[in-house]
Amino acid sequence: MSGFEAELNERLRAVREQALHRELRRVDSPPSARITVGGGTLLNFSSNDYLGLANHPALKEAAIRAVEKFGAGAGASRLICGSLAPHHELEAALAEFEGTAAALTFSSGYATALGVIGALVGKDDVIVLDKLVHASIVDAARLSGAKLRVFKHNDLDGLEQILRWADTRNKSSTASAKRPRTLIVTESVFSMDGDLAPLRDIARLKERHGAWLMVDEAHATGLFGARRSGLVEEFGLADQVEVRMGTLGKAVGAAGGYVCGTRALVDYLVNRARSFIFSTAPVPAAAAAAAAGVKLIQSAEGERLRTRLWALVNQLKDGLIQAGWPLPAVRSAILPLVIGGERKAMEIATALREQKIFVPAIRYPTVARGQARLRVTVTAAHTPEDIAAFTEALGRVSNLKSQIPNLKS
Repeated sequence: MSGFEAELNERLRAVREQALHRELRRVDSPPSARITVGGGTLLNFSSNDYLGLANHPALKEAAIRAVEKFGAGAGASRLICGSLAPHHELEAALAEFEGTAAALTFSSGYATALGVIGALVGKDDVIVLDKLVHASIVDAARLSGAKLRVFKHNDLDGLEQILRWADTRNKSSTASAKRPRTLIVTESVFSMDGDLAPLRDIARLKERHGAWLMVDEAHATGLFGARRSGLVEEFGLADQVEVRMGTLGKAVGAAGGYVCGTRALVDYLVNRARSFIFSTAPVPAAAAAAAAGVKLIQSAEGERLRTRLWALVNQLKDGLIQAGWPLPAVRSAILPLVIGGERKAMEIATALREQKIFVPAIRYPTVARGQARLRVTVTAAHTPEDIAAFTEALGRVSNLKSQIPNLKS
């Protein structure tokens, strides 16, 4: 064994000792409420495919047509020769969906955050993050070189205190001729806790202090608002959010990330977002499928799927609350069952899998130490019978209530 391999094995041993080891699980079926893993069928409560579109015939047909017409790959970055018609059609559909002047798509949500934040702020600027924003946003903020400040989750007083500090700092800055800027970044629906950001109050504070606001709608797209474009729409804040970010791999049912905003924003990102400039364009099939998903979300069928989803969420929340699980009071398709210890969360996830329920344990660093959980997600592809099967299986896990802090018996 080489010294390199020995070092890696030692690091892996430390990961296993902390109950933080992860492994890939091969799935031999389409993404849906039921998946095939290891030759068996499991009831899946871990998918972000909230409206059940990833296996929808309309999206599959759109992808097939795109492959037949444009081939399997894009061939180059979009600024070279890879800016194919499906990308432009998707961006036009997204801009209309979000009610903005323009949109720009990226290969993933992660690439979106890296490209956008890195283009908008730099070493003379300040970036302010909610403590629970997604890792991609944290990484993008660190890589940008901007002065990073973090406020406690949804803590408006803490946010305002940072904004006051940034005002003083920016006004006194002589680092360059360019005026330093402050960018606030938050999710609208938080991916691990399922709660909502107080967007109206954050927008009020950013207006008062002259900051910019970027909102990641990854877990809100398709579920909120009259057009179902997200919480920014539902709260009537379109004119107060400079950057609206989303992903195409969750409720939209395809793959990729996007930003919507003014034409100037998109033109600037085309010229300055490095993860856009230096990446081969997404495959045309993914863009075509996403455009079909965006169209379907806005249709009567999209509204029926959303209505069905919320009914299933309510059914599951009622059952979990009756069993004593503390859950967010807001409406969300993400229901966190906080266990605490990493090993205990793994044990419970394993016990559920033995009962044909698939809900992986979410552990550090995805969530804080001691906050390991089952992150239960509901989709429109589930049935009332599926919800009942999950709650019954959860209730059968032996000694569950007696071993989890703060859980009522």
